Amino acid sequence: MLHSIIGAVTGEKDRTKIRGTVVLMKKNVLDFNDLSASVLDRVHELVGQGVSLQLVSAVHADPSNGLQGKVGKPAFLEDWITTITPLTAGESAFKVTFDYDAEIGEPGAFIIRNNHHSEFYLRTLTLEDVPGHGRIHFVCNSWVYPADKYDTDRVFFTNQTYLPSETPGPLRRYRESELVNLRGNGTGELKEWDRVYDYAYYNDLGNPDRDPKYARPVLGGSVEYPYPRRGRTGRPPSETDPNTEGRLPLLMSLNIYVPRDERFGHIKMSDFLAYALKALVQFLLPEFEALCDGTPNEFDSFQDVFDLYEGFKVPDGPLLDKIKDNIPLEMLKELVRTDGEGLFKFPTPQVIKEDKSAWRTDKEFAREMLAGLNPVLIRLLQEFPPESKLDPEVYGNQNSSITKEHIENHLDGLTIKKALEKKRLFILDHHDTLMPYLRRINTTSTKTYASRTVLFLKDDGTLKPLAIELSLPHPDGDKFGAVSKVYTPAEHGVEGSIWQLAKAYAAVNDSGHHQLLSHWLNTHAVIEPFVIATNRQLSVLHPINKLLHPHFRDTMNINALARQILINAGGVVESTVYPSKYAMEMSSVVYKNWVFTEQALPADLINRGMAEKDPDAPHGLRLVLDDYPYAVDGLEIWSAIETWVEDYCSFYYKTDEMVQKDSELQSWWKELREEGHGDKMDEPWWPKMNTVKELIDTCTIIIWVASALHAALNFGQYPYAGFLPNRPTISRRFMPEEGTPEYEELKSNPDKAFLKTITAQLQTLLGISLIEILSRHSSDEVYLGQRDTPEWTLDAATLKAFEKFGRNLADIEERIIERNGDERFKNRVGPVNMPYTLLYPTSEGGLTGKGIPNSVSI
Repeated sequence: MLHSIIGAVTGEKDRTKIRGTVVLMKKNVLDFNDLSASVLDRVHELVGQGVSLQLVSAVHADPSNGLQGKVGKPAFLEDWITTITPLTAGESAFKVTFDYDAEIGEPGAFIIRNNHHSEFYLRTLTLEDVPGHGRIHFVCNSWVYPADKYDTDRVFFTNQTYLPSETPGPLRRYRESELVNLRGNGTGELKEWDRVYDYAYYNDLGNPDRDPKYARPVLGGSVEYPYPRRGRTGRPPSETDPNTEGRLPLLMSLNIYVPRDERFGHIKMSDFLAYALKALVQFLLPEFEALCDGTPNEFDSFQDVFDLYEGFKVPDGPLLDKIKDNIPLEMLKELVRTDGEGLFKFPTPQVIKEDKSAWRTDKEFAREMLAGLNPVLIRLLQEFPPESKLDPEVYGNQNSSITKEHIENHLDGLTIKKALEKKRLFILDHHDTLMPYLRRINTTSTKTYASRTVLFLKDDGTLKPLAIELSLPHPDGDKFGAVSKVYTPAEHGVEGSIWQLAKAYAAVNDSGHHQLLSHWLNTHAVIEPFVIATNRQLSVLHPINKLLHPHFRDTMNINALARQILINAGGVVESTVYPSKYAMEMSSVVYKNWVFTEQALPADLINRGMAEKDPDAPHGLRLVLDDYPYAVDGLEIWSAIETWVEDYCSFYYKTDEMVQKDSELQSWWKELREEGHGDKMDEPWWPKMNTVKELIDTCTIIIWVASALHAALNFGQYPYAGFLPNRPTISRRFMPEEGTPEYEELKSNPDKAFLKTITAQLQTLLGISLIEILSRHSSDEVYLGQRDTPEWTLDAATLKAFEKFGRNLADIEERIIERNGDERFKNRVGPVNMPYTLLYPTSEGGLTGKGIPNSVSI
């Protein structure tokens, strides 16, 4: 208002004007209770302290400004006070009028100063009718805090793409300074307005100040416990251990530092997710504990488990009132499906929707290794008996005790030698991962085994389990080898019940491996260093930043929340997954064997013996097992990503020399190896980043891991494991021995004995509450082949290649539907009548069991 009056008095209205539109979201729209922010912003407007913008020339340098681009006069957002903001989180458009100075020429950036009391989310600036250039668009998508929170001005660039050497001279310093700001100075506790991306060890999982039993080793920075780096928060150390970072109180969990632009957007369901997770730990857990303490901590029958989906009564009382008081009603309804009758009710998982008992069949048990929650572990058996890679000096003889007599009568007339030659034997092998930790794990409430499951490929393309070996460390010491027992399929009597238990122990191993290694370590944890390095070393103008940026959305935020309430000492994962307090430490030991290049799907399949190179086959690979839904769908998605990345990179990098001379790209790759994955910096397998092909391969792997691999491992959690007997996460007692009361119970009431062995009632309630939240898509999720900003680049060839990528993915969806309807492919639907859709690219919001979000966003 004041600016308009001054303009009228000084006669400035007669100069050339450029009109622009700024789209932003005010903070008060997003925070239901921050009315003071809104009022103070209006006061600042009235006294002339508004939001100012200055254009920066891309063509004319200013000698008095260190040859940076010439800066225009400030222009102010108009009508802040009178622009009505919608009550729901939404965007407002503001006019801005710039005095255009011909010496500016083409604007390549703008500086913005927020002189208000509170921050706002800046979406875009669009300039109309710039002399000689027409319309110029800036994509910002960033929180802008009051100017006094920043040491330097906020600068935004047009949606042009430039390699460092091609950056217009007047913009070069701005480009470099922006990266320096994002790196920070490595000191101090970071605040919400800081935009700093920096690295730290996982030294914030333990809580020794609470109790010595919650101390945990620092992961990362040592030979013993290597780990990818996480985002630094700079919190002071704990009082009892200077190497452990102090923890935030549970109530403050949502305030854990991540750069503000990495936080969940208010308009998305992920905020709901954040609150739901907090609610789960803070309010539902005590209520469930009370519920379970009121009755014995057991399910007495499978009907008790089915009641979770049909509605179960929660006793009235102060704890239920506490939940109602602390969780908004809409969220409570969503979280606990209460129907007004005081019934808790979970949605029915797909695995029991069509048939309540098909999950118990051997065929379904085996099928889920190819089309279930953890389809990334099964491998071709290439020697018999299976051999261990553990050091015999330390662990003695750990080779398998499965013999020819256990399996040879079930190979459809083949000898073992012939079955190996014909590639008909497979193994799900958890032995070597678990055995070094098993003695310690079994000192907790967990009682479990290291398992090996051997399977045979039948003529109809399905797998049948032949034997399950359950092993324990030798009671006299590790060097005496393993004590193992082998179980073979049986359908009736006590032998049938024992076989069901053997499968459950193998499933417990697989659930833990899935949650901690396949899912947490190999997607969430390994991607975070790429997020940090990209923001620190690749300018927003850089083509590779533009390529990768959508694949990093929300990752730092979900990982920070995980460190705060899921994977921390005493957190939900330790409470619900069998390795208990050794869970994260075990994932660090497994990271020792992590190889970046083997995260490529073709390399992974070859590595596990599940595919062979074949130049004549689609994707250059021939699957050993044709009906392997994860691999078949995955290879199509992989190829589509690879083609898109190749089209994209080839547009900007015409020669290998351009890759070698790209200073930002080389700094990015160096920092990624030496800092982000610093414990792996000397590994020989890292790509050298000297060729266009190495760049294409690297970006394809990053996008695959962040999108399709994570989707395949995450969004099936509730459909498959929401019914916990199908995917138990804990075993609480060993296999009953003949002559014991447990064995008698197994004979007289096998279901009760089964339920007493696997995950208890409290952990089941907590576990399925958690995976229900984590298996949901937010309503504004952005899927593979989509962007949240249509004008993310000006390069027409790139946009055309991206459209082609989208069409390819749509074609893949059609083919997945066709394959799921083809009765020849028996592993795609299985006895539970549940089609494999986890790699179906798109989805609607909610609990769908399909859809590939761009990023590890949940």
